[in-house]
Amino acid sequence: MTVLGPMPPDALGPTLLHEHLLCDLRPLGGRNDGEPEVEITLANAFAAKYRPGELRGNYRLGDVWRAGAEAEAFGALGGQTIVDVTTGGIRPDPAGLAAVSRASNVRVVLGAGFYTAEFQDENTLGLSVEALEEAILHQLGQGAWGTSIRCGLIGEIGCSWPLHPFERRCLQAAARAQAKTGAALTIHPGRHPDAPFEILAIVEKAGGDISRTIIDHMDRTYFDDGEVVSLARCGCVVEFDFFGIETSKYWGGVADLPTDWMRLRAIRRLFEAGLGDRIAVSHDICTRARLKSQGGHGYGHLLENVVPLMRERGFGEGEIETLLVTTPRRLLTLPGTGADA
Repeated sequence: MTVLGPMPPDALGPTLLHEHLLCDLRPLGGRNDGEPEVEITLANAFAAKYRPGELRGNYRLGDVWRAGAEAEAFGALGGQTIVDVTTGGIRPDPAGLAAVSRASNVRVVLGAGFYTAEFQDENTLGLSVEALEEAILHQLGQGAWGTSIRCGLIGEIGCSWPLHPFERRCLQAAARAQAKTGAALTIHPGRHPDAPFEILAIVEKAGGDISRTIIDHMDRTYFDDGEVVSLARCGCVVEFDFFGIETSKYWGGVADLPTDWMRLRAIRRLFEAGLGDRIAVSHDICTRARLKSQGGHGYGHLLENVVPLMRERGFGEGEIETLLVTTPRRLLTLPGTGADA
């Protein structure tokens, strides 16, 4: 299910499973849309990547025209589908995404559900498991955020460490909605190595399908490839979604972020362990500084730069196809319907 309606799964093509085309990651108290945003220039482009929160407006992607042009650049490289995992709390824009898809001729899939507790208003924080489940089912089946545009997967469901009570209820609701629809579930874990395992236990107990559950952000959660292998052996999909981020400074805390080659080395180990079908890759673009028009790598980085690096480092064409086409197609297809979700 794309923002322009259902489509045959075979038409997906190269797919980015974890991106933001339109979103707002500014803190709730700092959202003043009338306040001028800092222009990204040659003089501050590095700072905007190294310390992204220090430039006002860097965390806001709200320009539909620019998003369309960025998606079009991805399409020009052979990309066909972008999954926008912008969920409740960080300003999902279904109508804007539909306009982006039409303008770029790139398919866009929108995620259902809610982000971390710190981005939610008091009314949302008070919702029960049943109310959250109903909201997610409505977003999948009828339309999201006041529109008739349907979501095609659940998430990213936002989690912190320790897990906030709202986030626990949202996880339970998402797993219950997944059990009823078969939709894939993608989850932003808290920044602690135990967080993914806690999340999987909650999802499984609530009736979710671990094989169709993606745990995001391996790049900043584990610093030992063996830990990622252990998590994948639980049956979930593990996602390396920071491709293009190669910096010693992690904006979310202290973490030894890998380079793209180090990500590929971890992915190679997963293939060698027989877990090649449990890997997802993407960029998680959520700042203006990472857009191509702003001096960043853009949504085409995996296709333009990482795929050649894969070939150079011994990845076969079948493995590349698995990462960019086969696994996304499996995850985005609703079981038993033939409709892409």
